[in-house]
Amino acid sequence: MIRLSRLDGALIATIDRPDKANSLTREMLVRLAEIAETEAKDTNVLILTGTGKVFSAGADLDEARAGLATDPVWERLSGAIAALPCLSIAALNGTLAGGAFGMALACDLRVAAGHANFFYPVMKLGFLPQPSDPARLAALVGPARAKLILMGGAKVPAEAALGYGLIDRIADDPLAEAMALAAPALTARPAHVAAIKAMV
Repeated sequence: MIRLSRLDGALIATIDRPDKANSLTREMLVRLAEIAETEAKDTNVLILTGTGKVFSAGADLDEARAGLATDPVWERLSGAIAALPCLSIAALNGTLAGGAFGMALACDLRVAAGHANFFYPVMKLGFLPQPSDPARLAALVGPARAKLILMGGAKVPAEAALGYGLIDRIADDPLAEAMALAAPALTARPAHVAAIKAMV
């Protein structure tokens, strides 16, 4: 349910469970974390994307009820992505919800389809967000808008998300746009990519 491929030198991890709105099982999260911890260290660019009209609806409901919603694997994944020396891009083919926010927030850039919505209903569901997510969200959109999303339960459409700074581009084909943004890094020396990222 996680497909790994290469395109012009970029490593692409695709969430491929469209019949379940790309909801994430623990097995899928572990695989994504392993990719970030191992394979992605040998590339200049990692792109995360999904199949279908939804990037990810968050945790698989059955597994969430069994404890996945508070499993440390979410933080392991976002931490591994944030620690990467390469350029990481979330090519959000559709809606981003719940715990799936963490991996997108940990990426360097986010490109989204125009029909995408963004919401993180932890207040309604009675869970805390993953530990690093609120600070990363606030760094992008500011504290008030982070509270609007996390505490007010706001569902943010793509155009508003662009204005907030939650995403960086809106594109009909987010993967193609991500590849365009990745082009300079794909032709650079890995040490050069890592050095610029470290400076920022």
